[in-house]
Amino acid sequence: MSIHEECGVIGVFSPEPTDAAGIVYGGLYALQHRGQESCGIVVSDDGVFVSHKDLGLVGEIFAPETLAKLPRGTMAVGHVRYATTGGGNNRANCQPIEVNHVKGHMAIAHNGNLANAAELRSALELNGAIFHTTSDTETIAYMVTRERLRTPSIEDALSAAMPHLDGAYSLVLMSPQKLLCARDPYGFRPLCYGRREDGIWVAASESCAVRAVGAEFIRDVEPGEILVFTKDGITSRREHCGERPRRFCAFEYIYFARPDSVLDGVSVHRARREAGRILARECPAEADLVIGVPDSGLDAALGFAEESGIPYGIGLIKNKYVGRTFIAPEENGHGRLDQVKIKLSAIEESVRGRRIVLIDDSIVRGTTSGRIVGLLREAGAREIHMRISSPPFVSPCYYGTDIDSKEHLIAVKHTVGEIARIIGADSLGYLPIKGLREMTGRDDLCTACFDGQYPTKVPADTRKDRFEARIARK
Repeated sequence: MSIHEECGVIGVFSPEPTDAAGIVYGGLYALQHRGQESCGIVVSDDGVFVSHKDLGLVGEIFAPETLAKLPRGTMAVGHVRYATTGGGNNRANCQPIEVNHVKGHMAIAHNGNLANAAELRSALELNGAIFHTTSDTETIAYMVTRERLRTPSIEDALSAAMPHLDGAYSLVLMSPQKLLCARDPYGFRPLCYGRREDGIWVAASESCAVRAVGAEFIRDVEPGEILVFTKDGITSRREHCGERPRRFCAFEYIYFARPDSVLDGVSVHRARREAGRILARECPAEADLVIGVPDSGLDAALGFAEESGIPYGIGLIKNKYVGRTFIAPEENGHGRLDQVKIKLSAIEESVRGRRIVLIDDSIVRGTTSGRIVGLLREAGAREIHMRISSPPFVSPCYYGTDIDSKEHLIAVKHTVGEIARIIGADSLGYLPIKGLREMTGRDDLCTACFDGQYPTKVPADTRKDRFEARIARK
């Protein structure tokens, strides 16, 4: 078990018809790290929605001939998905989700998990709602649709629905005439927007996607804010801003986001590099070389080397053609190939006979860490001192990170010394919780997975697949 990425969303609004699908396609490529199980695009062609979505990577699903079939339009929304709630291999869960109702239709894509999704879903079903997916996004769509039936505009409907949604959601929503983006009042997940020189607006999960499609980054969407893009310009609705204390996911800086993104004014690369510096001060080691586990361990490894004075080097190479959803084939009935060896290989010339500081972003169950340590031992490393650029995981996450139970967390059952022995390292050190504030300069982070202090009510049903059985019976 390892930590998986979040979902990624992007929305485009143009004053005139353009290749909106192509712009979204480019943005989804930049957000591919946030989800590698499915992707989708919905285009508005003068109010008529045309979509394509399926299981797979952006480049696989949107081949040139497929992309060419999507019409020019004034708006488009897109999504890349990693399943934290709802089956990842279920095509029905691909986003954006499209909804047709008596006042029109909409397409919605979102990143995050609702803490009260099960409660909302049950209430909706008791009132006649029929669900076709197992994702929280459909619950949000139902809540917005319900409010749209009694409000004068789609932005009023979204605003009326937001007080009922407890948890993490950064979303893009498209109606026939408007593009909306919104961020929950806690601000758990990132969302920002920018504008291209040709006047096209772009809203996306990360600033790297805004820049990738030629837009100039303007700012992050504020927690609780709704932005409305129309032919008349952009409007900000802030009635929900300040309703909740800010709680931005600390793991966005540690792992989820791309290093070249800036989240709420903080550079991800700089934060990870600072985490490495903190580790060098808090958990020093006598060694000959500092290396990082690609990709998210590399920046922290550089910071550790700079602070400690130990040379930085490349000791592990990642197979760039293997995604995180890689499944090894059976080997003549004798079990699967070692996926770590398929994805990573050690550089013997760098590590043989040397004392190594190995930097990674996290340890969940310990299995992957043990195999990586084993790779370096096989390559001849004399000592391996593992350092982790996050605190130990001790609690589940209900806001989108793929940690749904304590039973899989090695730090719940074992001390640091015991974990070091289990994974085969000579020593082990974690970033202290106080280091999260130091590495980001923020004191408004959500650290619930590290300390169990949840900003919302803990849901009664915490299973990742809590809706699967219900859908299967229908």
